[in-house]
Amino acid sequence: MLILASASPRRAELLTAAGIPFETLAVAIDETAQANERPDAYVLRVARAKAQAAILRCRKPGTPILAADTVVVAEGQLLAKPDGHDDAVRMLKLLSGGVHEVFTGVVMSDATRELSEAVCTRVHVLPLSTAEIEWYIASGEPEGKAGAYGIQGRAARFIDRIEGSYSNVVGLPVATVYRMLRELGAVALS
Repeated sequence: MLILASASPRRAELLTAAGIPFETLAVAIDETAQANERPDAYVLRVARAKAQAAILRCRKPGTPILAADTVVVAEGQLLAKPDGHDDAVRMLKLLSGGVHEVFTGVVMSDATRELSEAVCTRVHVLPLSTAEIEWYIASGEPEGKAGAYGIQGRAARFIDRIEGSYSNVVGLPVATVYRMLRELGAVALS
């Protein structure tokens, strides 16, 4: 069993689809980026803070805790979740017709050690018209998603190609999680 320190339905769906049993334990921490913080350092710092918060609340000592944080990086800007319509427009215009990176920091801790890794995927986006951006925002899909889009939904029509892990762009690089579970000896194939 694994404790997922997240309330993200996307992370839960990815773990479920991969057949990895887990329980959720949502935690709240400050996710403000620090000045001049590199994207990989940012997502690892936030994921580590989530894992530590979950460890303090976990009632099952020794159970592996999984925490993750995802950010989109375009033209040197960290794009977290949009703060309303105008912010979503700004983000989608920034992504339009370009290549951006999605970083997810993954931290897994058990009673004896911590494993961590920042995974990066490059995403190529088609040029978007103002009408396409407004249509997409009106769908409600950008809400609560880093970079104001979800590759697994309607935004899939705008994604030309990716370089790296698809599940990373959704919010959790599943192969990385599985590798960490194996390293901790916490894999049960059933």
